[in-house]
Amino acid sequence: MANDRILSTDNEKTDGISDLLEKASDVARRVLGSIQTIAGTTNCKGVQIHELKKYATNNGYWIADIDKLGIYSDRGSENEVYISLDGRNVLKLNDFRYSDDNLNAFFCRIKIHNALFPGCAYTLIGFAENKNKKICAVLSQPFIHADREASTEEIAGALALMGFMPCGNGEYFTNGDIDIFDALPNNVLHGIDGQFYFIDTILFKSDISNLTLYKSLSPRFYNP
Repeated sequence: MANDRILSTDNEKTDGISDLLEKASDVARRVLGSIQTIAGTTNCKGVQIHELKKYATNNGYWIADIDKLGIYSDRGSENEVYISLDGRNVLKLNDFRYSDDNLNAFFCRIKIHNALFPGCAYTLIGFAENKNKKICAVLSQPFIHADREASTEEIAGALALMGFMPCGNGEYFTNGDIDIFDALPNNVLHGIDGQFYFIDTILFKSDISNLTLYKSLSPRFYNP
């Protein structure tokens, strides 16, 4: 059964889940390349999502019943959040909100997050529909044992040590190549081990168009 396969996250290296991020990224890139060649546009998000569902269904990565993997916890701007049944992981159903016309930026974001914050890295374990019937990527993240949220000063200090400086009156942080948004106390935890965990930030490659995109989609700035 597909769900049984996905539940076996301790054996990621042997069951293929560890490669799913690259495989799904390749599917999205192929769709983008085809659309660009045929139509001369990068606007292909809907086609990419359709092809990813088909790929997931055909290869055992479609999760028909997310409740078999976890218990619903919360809803953020882009993620529907569940706690795994064993309490070891947080599962996030990401609806690709912060992808504009294609999904390449989404896969890039996950890879950048994992490189910057390996202690709370994401593993793509499959695809599923959320409660609003939107097709989502299902991301697994270690459950962080924390004693409190990080303060704004601690967040700025931790990012400064990584080479990120505040911009836009503190709206985001950048190192000139990567911009980090939503680095707020409720998204950054102080672990019981004394480390800071950036569990739910938004990352883009530094570009004014990405800043505009973020502001157009974030509930912090946009009220439809």
